[in-house]
Amino acid sequence: MVQFALPKDSKVIEGKYFKDKTNGKNLKKIKVYRWDPETKQNPRLDTYEVNMDECGPMVLDVLIKIKNEIDTTLTFRRSCREGVCGSCACTKSASDIKDEIKVYPLPHMPVIKDLVPNLNQLYKQYQSIEPWLQIEKKSEVGDKETIQSKQDREKLDGLYECIMCACCSTSCPSYWWNGEKYLGPAVLLQAYRWIIDSRDEERVKRLKKVADELKLFRCHTIMNCTNSCPKGLNPAKAIGSIKKMLVQHSKDL
Repeated sequence: MVQFALPKDSKVIEGKYFKDKTNGKNLKKIKVYRWDPETKQNPRLDTYEVNMDECGPMVLDVLIKIKNEIDTTLTFRRSCREGVCGSCACTKSASDIKDEIKVYPLPHMPVIKDLVPNLNQLYKQYQSIEPWLQIEKKSEVGDKETIQSKQDREKLDGLYECIMCACCSTSCPSYWWNGEKYLGPAVLLQAYRWIIDSRDEERVKRLKKVADELKLFRCHTIMNCTNSCPKGLNPAKAIGSIKKMLVQHSKDL
């Protein structure tokens, strides 16, 4: 897809209002960010009245109902609907939000259309850390299983569960202003996951890859990343652990 950016002077305006046609009594107002790059119009917030008695419990269910039954032009990503695939990471219950619900795309990211951000830069950064098992003597391993103790496996808990939804990175002010060089909490969490994997033989090489003032040390422990993670993970702790390991392995770097 082509990457688009909003004009600098653009402002979000009030958009269309879609009234409920089901005569429902349990109505909820949903305001959704809308922007189409093919038009020269400013982004807007469209308002939808949704009958919650005829809708699933999650905010994602509300968006799907709007897409299927009210406004088919609405564009957003979703797949598993269980907070596993990372397409949307939306597991929030609509009932947890008492007032009207406002839905925006991930902040400080180029918007392709409506709620769909362009994550190409994030994926390039993820690729740069080589997120796969690296074993130097592959010929000796062959098709055999690479053994790992239960204790070493437990060290990966809280790391492998990351779904790369980008919620943590796009909530990080350091990533907003230095996104081209600072790897951000999502990628650094994954970097740490491979750095401490007992089966991997390239720990020093991986540490060298992130041992950079801009790639790693732009983290100022603001903790937005940890607070925004839909899986309850702690990227800030992982980043701190990488910094400690760099000190421990300073002679090898």
